[in-house]
Amino acid sequence: MPKSSNQKLKLIYLMKILLERTDETHSITMPEIIDALAAYDISAERKSLYNDIENLRVYGLDVIGTQEDRTYSYHIGNRQFELAELKLLVDSVQSAKFITAKKSNELIKKIEGFASKYEASQLQRQVFVAGRVKTMNESIYYNVDRIHAAIAENSRITFQYFQWNVDKKMELRHDGALYEVSPWSLSWDNENYYLIAYDSNEKIIKHFRVDKMLSIKLNGKVREGRQAFKSFDMAAYARKMFGMYGGKEEWVRIECDNSFAGVMIDRFGKDVSMIRLDDKRFVVNAEVAVSRQFLAWIIGLGEGVTLAGPQNVVEMMNAEIDRLIKQYKK
Repeated sequence: MPKSSNQKLKLIYLMKILLERTDETHSITMPEIIDALAAYDISAERKSLYNDIENLRVYGLDVIGTQEDRTYSYHIGNRQFELAELKLLVDSVQSAKFITAKKSNELIKKIEGFASKYEASQLQRQVFVAGRVKTMNESIYYNVDRIHAAIAENSRITFQYFQWNVDKKMELRHDGALYEVSPWSLSWDNENYYLIAYDSNEKIIKHFRVDKMLSIKLNGKVREGRQAFKSFDMAAYARKMFGMYGGKEEWVRIECDNSFAGVMIDRFGKDVSMIRLDDKRFVVNAEVAVSRQFLAWIIGLGEGVTLAGPQNVVEMMNAEIDRLIKQYKK
């Protein structure tokens, strides 16, 4: 009887069966292995399988043999990723707003490939992608790839930038004119991906939502802004921005009840200046990009937090409060 074309792939299919059908709580016996290989039209004998399993061990696969009563079975021990690590990856994918629902499901399916079918079912029970607010721009993955390529090749890029209108349609900004910037970094903030780039015309560092960029192209021009980015601190830049909304950078003084210590550290980091005023209150000195989003953050913290300075920023806060009163006063 002629051998099937799969016979030469016996070792590969054996590894596939062990990886997919076994884990630390699920084993497979030799007769079950022979039946599983037969489903792929591969014949196998016990003696040759013992040698194959030993070869897989030499290769680095952690195949563990155990005996219970008179039954001997095999399972995979250590894997490339532990189940807890895969759960972290799944959580990251499903919570990432910049990844579309369709792509989230595709990525999670690939992550499941690192687990046995039993462990994969545990990952599936944690997946709730459909109800999440996700980006609608499927091209973000290619955008990220092109930006990384531009950074690696020291090239400027051109692109169009859009916003959504009330009809839920893309509306190009600047009448569709091309933006040209020098890309230097990517940042993930407030569940969105941002390009951090140097604008040669305005001689400043800017950021752009990657999922709102279209038709990204490398134009081959050498990047500018190297000097500006020499001392650039990406983490500090992200801390200053609230929702990545820009504004004039100012050192502000924020007085807080002691219960807000954790809130301030979460926002500004452990290196932020925090000085006790008395037993119940402390003051924070931090550099921020003053915007309506920053003022709204202060307001939202309630009566335990007060913006105390400088005076020009306090006046901006008073003006914002007056605007809100007029807007909502009946």
